[in-house]
Amino acid sequence: MNQRRTKIVCTLGPATESSEMIRSLIEAGASIFRLNMSHAAHDWVRAVTNRVRAESSALGHETALLIDLQGPSIRTGDVEENISLRPGDRVEFRNAALSPSAALSVTTNYDDLHRDLSVGDTVLVDNGTIQFRVISIDESGRVLCEAVSEGSMGSRRHINLPGIRVNLPALTEKDHLDIALAAELGADFVAISFVRDAVHVENLREELRSQGSHAAVISKIEDQEAVRHLDSIVTASDAVMVARGDLGIEVHLEELPVVQRRILMECARIGRPVIVATHMLESMIENPVPTRAEVTDVANAVFEQADAVMLSGETSIGRHPRKCVETLDCITRRMEREPGAGYQENLEIKTEKEFAVQSAVVLANSLERASIAVFTASGKLAKHAANLRPKQAQIFAFSPDLGVVRKLVLSRSVTPFQIDLAEAHDDSICQAIDQLREKKLVAAGDPIVIVSDILVAGFDNGAILLRHA
Repeated sequence: MNQRRTKIVCTLGPATESSEMIRSLIEAGASIFRLNMSHAAHDWVRAVTNRVRAESSALGHETALLIDLQGPSIRTGDVEENISLRPGDRVEFRNAALSPSAALSVTTNYDDLHRDLSVGDTVLVDNGTIQFRVISIDESGRVLCEAVSEGSMGSRRHINLPGIRVNLPALTEKDHLDIALAAELGADFVAISFVRDAVHVENLREELRSQGSHAAVISKIEDQEAVRHLDSIVTASDAVMVARGDLGIEVHLEELPVVQRRILMECARIGRPVIVATHMLESMIENPVPTRAEVTDVANAVFEQADAVMLSGETSIGRHPRKCVETLDCITRRMEREPGAGYQENLEIKTEKEFAVQSAVVLANSLERASIAVFTASGKLAKHAANLRPKQAQIFAFSPDLGVVRKLVLSRSVTPFQIDLAEAHDDSICQAIDQLREKKLVAAGDPIVIVSDILVAGFDNGAILLRHA
């Protein structure tokens, strides 16, 4: 069976919250389910998590759960009716405690907005569809802006401040509550939004550990501040997401593909899984087929050998959620037959274990129909094998720890299994090979390169064996 290498992340929402739809998405190829805490109530998250775990178990297919924190998002307040704007119109953005002093006035949820802005700065509202220029600032908490573009501004619209470092906390009060929920539910990944430096990543990790959670931390790169600190953020993170929605507003549009490539190259150098997200198949929220540009966009992410591609509104509120997953599956499988970008050639290899895994991948690359079986306690050997991007070989990872298995779901080319290790290491290997044959993942006689640091005594730095199915 030809396993797809690139993983698919699906955002769940009203369109896909039922057990039937979750099962359908898993059958279509979903690997990871994302719950967006910007829109999710805790009781809903608990219910959906139970459905994901139940359907995954029923299908015998491990999937992972990603809790995506809202982060320090700046938004406008409520308005009685949408405000129609034309270039030259003036709008006051003020603290919620202040009364309006202009005909067009809206509150914001960030009291220090006036302290971070300067006259002449650009303020973007509603995903950048409305552009303002700051013309005056009142130290009491009022910012007067002039509209540069026309548009209609409604309630709770997102505000972007391109190139401006805001003094918001890395984690909000809501985030702290959502982190506790992630720990309660045993989430496999927690994504931090609007991360600005490595300290923010460590703050989240420390809070997760204090709550008893071993969730991996995913850093979302979505503003210029994060791009400036990219190297240290990638190093501090367990995985990275290219969050192209806000990132595409924060940087000039022509720079977005360059920034995306830089992120993927840095993740390849350090060895971190990377998700390319946002607008992958945006038109399929309504339409049953993607645009040709979207197909090319997905293909480019696969060519650059991202570990995963993500669907947002396409599956949370879209009309064709299963079709979106099937479309991604089709595009990725076709592109995976082509040579990739080869960014893994710059992967840093430091330890003896990593050199052992590299040798295993080189061996697998030299054999026809070869696969790689990794027996790992922590998942590190399997992740490193994935980072090396084997040319043809699939990676089958076996671990006794279910938490490790679910985290490995994100890594490119890795199909993980939970296995109880036998006392005799050869029995464990035979058990694993039998399982692969039963699932038709390997055929009789296929070469299997085995890598382990937990089966063979005296091989703490990794043993390499060659068996045949």
